Amino acid sequence: MRWRSPLLPLLFLFSLLTLLVDGAAASDFKICAFNVQKFNYAKASNSRVRHTLTRILSRCDISVLQEVMDPDGKAIQKLLASLNRYDKFSYRAVSSKALGNSPSDMQQYVFIYRMETVNVTDEHQYQKKQSFVRGPFAVHCQSSKIAIKNFILVALHTDPGQAVKEIDRLYDVFVEVSKKWENQNVMFLGDFHAGCAHMARADKKKIRLFTNSSFSWLIGDKVDTTVTEDTTCAYDRIVVHGKSFLRAITPFSAKVFNYVKEFKLTKAKALELSNNYPLEVRLKNSALLLQATPLLILLSVSVIIQSFL
Repeated sequence: MRWRSPLLPLLFLFSLLTLLVDGAAASDFKICAFNVQKFNYAKASNSRVRHTLTRILSRCDISVLQEVMDPDGKAIQKLLASLNRYDKFSYRAVSSKALGNSPSDMQQYVFIYRMETVNVTDEHQYQKKQSFVRGPFAVHCQSSKIAIKNFILVALHTDPGQAVKEIDRLYDVFVEVSKKWENQNVMFLGDFHAGCAHMARADKKKIRLFTNSSFSWLIGDKVDTTVTEDTTCAYDRIVVHGKSFLRAITPFSAKVFNYVKEFKLTKAKALELSNNYPLEVRLKNSALLLQATPLLILLSVSVIIQSFL
């Protein structure tokens, strides 16, 4: 009689579980945010910069770019053409109007998304000008790929000198957009300047997104979101409202994407694109988990039976 190790079924199950978990992570829905620092037509025309940005955005189902300076839309058109050539997905963009107090520093928020995995069904510009230098820009999204189906993304690039006040006023934005779309699955993301000299620990008690426990900050205070070695600051943040949205997020997936290390760039070349790292967070793909469940049950039963043989 040929001997067979009783550990083989368990090893097989462990290997299959590993493959399923890795596969689930790879197919999760990814949301990203990136301050691309004065992204204009000249910057989009730099092939090296554009290629790096294309590689970054092609990792995400939907991304919000901040500090875009593209009044005629030509820079984003050039970027979209690069993305659509590079990737198997088709990409589209939704842009805010130019925002700011200075004619030389008018900025736009731009959402770029994969048409195959998410649909931007509506957009909204926050209008109370006295509250923000660059009013938040929100989009209502729908995706059959994730459990919550419908959610709201709100982009903000704060004015550094008014960071604490502007972050606090995001609560008012939450009230407005959740009422408009009858949806409380809201995520705020962008360069909030929420660290170092612009926001101290003591300032948290002045910010309703901190004092209200319904909001979860997914990027911690000690995370460095800056490329340069001169600063170690958690400027860029992701904040989520509600337990249902939080449950839909893959645990510990909110992080900076270190494109300097990942793409083996020098700091000098990376800084041509931005002084900020992109942020990313993954949402669970419920369909894959549902498909995997019956198989896992069968495998578990098989292992139990074999243990008695």
